Amino acid sequence: MDNPEMIRTRGDGIDIQLALWNGEGRAIICVHGLTANCRCWDTMAASLAPRYKLIALDLRGRGLSEKPPGGYGVEQHCRDIEAVIENLGIERPVIVGHSLGALIALALTARRPEKTAGLVLVDGAGSLSEEQLEKVLTGIKPALDRLGLVFPSFEAYTARLKQAPFLNPWSEALERYFRYEIEDVPDGVRSRVRPEHILEEIENLKKVNAADYYPRIRCPVLILRATEGTLSPDDRVLPESAVQRMLKEIPDARCVPIDGTNHYSILFQPNPTRDDAVDNFLTELNK
Repeated sequence: MDNPEMIRTRGDGIDIQLALWNGEGRAIICVHGLTANCRCWDTMAASLAPRYKLIALDLRGRGLSEKPPGGYGVEQHCRDIEAVIENLGIERPVIVGHSLGALIALALTARRPEKTAGLVLVDGAGSLSEEQLEKVLTGIKPALDRLGLVFPSFEAYTARLKQAPFLNPWSEALERYFRYEIEDVPDGVRSRVRPEHILEEIENLKKVNAADYYPRIRCPVLILRATEGTLSPDDRVLPESAVQRMLKEIPDARCVPIDGTNHYSILFQPNPTRDDAVDNFLTELNK
């Protein structure tokens, strides 16, 4: 797969880094998860470009985007993405989000219902109880533990990640993704993501109820759900009860379970079921 073109544009008062896979079809804006970056979309982009134009951004504080001291919450991310869309002159894109990015994509679509052609929620944007959210945060804790730590080399940085069952099998896409996220420091390498920014994000996330956005969605919605937990069956980001509420309260929504996937493999690993579901959804939007 060709590497994306890396470009910068303005968000809401800060510079935002973008990965662009150029294509002839409708523009697709891709929004990553809590500690992720724009390169998490490499595998999906391989199945969609160049038939579609994919634009994946680094949220503020992630990747190569600017890292202001504050502003780490859903509504601020929406303002950043709205500025990106306006600056690039994009009309009625499809918005795709994974995990926290799915919640941001949902909120963004609710803010601009007439300006969004379609919405794809990848294992996220469910309305979770406080207990369910704590289980999810426990499930992703191994991914959070790397933040702020300095490792002597990239190989040392990824050694523990390679042992995580939810990231297996290790792949070139994962290798590219983690290489993109690190920066050189005097004693080695570390993630570009600052722990204090993620702590602010999590605290703000606890104040958001995804269901508040459901009735405001006016475009077709595709929900892709991982059927396996990350560390246990109890830490699924989209439990069945959350999906049923989404299908009931979002006016035009459908769900495709991606069997055998967890919260990470649903995005990072090649998956024909996922790709076919997205492709069919986009084809219907163009009719």
